[in-house]
Amino acid sequence: MIRKKLGFGALLLGLFVAVLGPAAAQNTADKAGFSPERLGRISSTLKDDVAKGQLPGAVLLVQRKGKTVLFESYGALDPQTKAPMPKDGIFRIYSMTKPLTSVAAMMLMEEGRLSLADPVAKYLPALKELQVGTEKPGPDGKPMLETAPARRPMTVQDLLRHTSGITYGFFGSTLVKKAYSDANLFEGEFDNAEHVARLARLPLHFEPGTTWDYSHSTDVLGAVVEVVSGKKLDVFLKERITGPLGMKDTAFHVENQADFKRVAEPFANDRSLGGGIDFFDPRVANKWKSGGGGMVGTAADYARFLQMLLNGGSFEGKRYLSPQTVHYMTVDHLGSLIKPGPYYLPGAGYGFGLGFAVRLADGIAPYSGSEGDYYWGGAGGTYFWVDPKQDMFVVFMMQSPKQRVYYRAKLRDMVYGALMK
Repeated sequence: MIRKKLGFGALLLGLFVAVLGPAAAQNTADKAGFSPERLGRISSTLKDDVAKGQLPGAVLLVQRKGKTVLFESYGALDPQTKAPMPKDGIFRIYSMTKPLTSVAAMMLMEEGRLSLADPVAKYLPALKELQVGTEKPGPDGKPMLETAPARRPMTVQDLLRHTSGITYGFFGSTLVKKAYSDANLFEGEFDNAEHVARLARLPLHFEPGTTWDYSHSTDVLGAVVEVVSGKKLDVFLKERITGPLGMKDTAFHVENQADFKRVAEPFANDRSLGGGIDFFDPRVANKWKSGGGGMVGTAADYARFLQMLLNGGSFEGKRYLSPQTVHYMTVDHLGSLIKPGPYYLPGAGYGFGLGFAVRLADGIAPYSGSEGDYYWGGAGGTYFWVDPKQDMFVVFMMQSPKQRVYYRAKLRDMVYGALMK
């Protein structure tokens, strides 16, 4: 059965290449402003990296002006079995779940059911009386943890922009980080409400609204979506976003046993995300539907989501968000009053919007891009960016935590290096 078009393209391009040959693909690249030769250089580089044992397998999709100019798979689906990577390989997308959860919350905002200024405790009372942890010298001179009531409530906006004061425990060495790590927040059987109850027992790392700190904030946002919508997060996402967009392989686990054979795997020695956290098994359904990192999907699926955003909130005749809401999500929400934390993942030259890192200028960042481009990635190696000025987005799927930072910069430089006009 022929699937629906990806934007204006992935399947259509594949048919052109199969029926009309490479000349048709070259013509598509030319019309989208790319050098076919330089796009080929990207593919050659990735193939060489596979041959050198640096890259297990990957799928890369580049789309501009509604045309898919590059959609290829490389290497092995599973380095252990050597099965070749298909274009519809299924990847653990981890934190690329966050933009989906963020869009879900903004849909509820547009419907008047949620305000970004609302205290989170309005929906999740367990988070009403929060404590902020600070380190003080103890009697023996070693640091000890002291707590005091938060000076203001965390808001829904804080959850969306990672300024809630909540943190992650798998990086950093402060006493608050250690408390999160010791709480084993990724282990056990629990749902979103129970996860929030566990977080409520821990101190905040910073005062709400003062510091960007990567965190469980989007997991809490998923719990807010559940309370406001009256539906479990996986159900809401499927009914309102992934289902209508035709993202048939994007879910919190691989639902059909027949699709287990499409699950991408990392090298055997590259399965750790840090902090003792290993790759999860996407073939097993978990009770916890982590809005911050629990989903799986394909490059083509995620491209449909990104084309919707690039279109200003609409896709194939259906509107998901207003253009103004998409714009609001993809501008900086940190300004000069919110400090970057000690592990500021957006990087130099980037602020942070509502679910995305947002480029503040053409320069400053140590890799190519345009003012206003926005991006995020997953701990397992997946990555995307959207460049509205160039009417372009890129999706890169691999499963390699060790290589994730390296390929993000490398691909940006090579993709912009292939863009001629």
